[in-house]
Amino acid sequence: MSRSAPQAPPVYSSGMTADTAVRLTQYARGGGCACKIPPGELEQAVARLIPDRPDPDLLIGVEYGDDAAVVRISDGRAVVATADFFTPVVDDPETFGRIAAANALSDVYAVGGEPLVALNLLGWPREKLSADLAAEVLRGGLSVAAEAGCHVAGGHSIDDPEPKYGMAVTGLADPASLLRIEAGRPGLPLSLTKPIGSGVLNARHKATGEVFPAAVEVMTTLNAEASRQALAAGIGCATDVTGFGLLGHLFKLARASGVTAIVDHQAVPLIDGARAALAAGYVPGGSRRNLDWVAPHADFSGISEDDLILLADAQTSGGLLLAGEIPGAPVIGELVPRREATLVVR
Repeated sequence: MSRSAPQAPPVYSSGMTADTAVRLTQYARGGGCACKIPPGELEQAVARLIPDRPDPDLLIGVEYGDDAAVVRISDGRAVVATADFFTPVVDDPETFGRIAAANALSDVYAVGGEPLVALNLLGWPREKLSADLAAEVLRGGLSVAAEAGCHVAGGHSIDDPEPKYGMAVTGLADPASLLRIEAGRPGLPLSLTKPIGSGVLNARHKATGEVFPAAVEVMTTLNAEASRQALAAGIGCATDVTGFGLLGHLFKLARASGVTAIVDHQAVPLIDGARAALAAGYVPGGSRRNLDWVAPHADFSGISEDDLILLADAQTSGGLLLAGEIPGAPVIGELVPRREATLVVR
């Protein structure tokens, strides 16, 4: 179903620099979180890092594939640390910076933390793309960090054949009130705070240059309020939905919690235009890899391939997946006692 890019795609211009004919997505093989290493391969590599005797002050480490680490520094304080970067998911440089920053900050919100300070991570093909464009990317990241109340101080850059941007973020959290991927329990509802479908829409944007404002709005929206509402509601289990898709991240949550997750596929919200993009054949390779990874552990009987591709679609800066309910977030399923299949889609 995947489709190659059409000839002579239209030009997308940021309108903010002299580089009016640059499409950033054409300088990268993948885009956004869809360019992640496949989950199965990544788990094999990370498995070697799991300590035999975890330090009790390392509250969240690498055992369950969390993106952020959490370390207790006193009875009432913990430090949250994360890093995230990727290749352009949109052509406009400032928008790319905003999306990448929101995505990096999401790892802090996904464990119930508040970001404190961020460092820029920039890879830039300096002989192909101007420093002015790089400055626009950094400006976009700075604007989203300011919205989050997070300082940005320095960082690191390299000369790279592909443009890449993201942030290393440090935050603070209460050790007694964390959102943990392994804390799901039977009987809890599953809620999703953002619609999905950014992967197929970003693939269409890369191929055609067409801009999808609804996808940009989703990807640049911070998960700050959703995280605070989850903590206020007493929710203790969550993760964010990014490159492994809704099914991939839900599989990790259910597996870590020792439960089975039931999903009502008709209740899962979609970004406007996502189903049309899928019907037109725009599917990131990462979305198919996600589906292949979870399929051996799932019951997908009676569900169409199109619906499964959307549920496995590789998201960039997606929402929070919560084992609980908060206002405005649709309930998309529930956790039940462990069955033969870790995932069941109805």
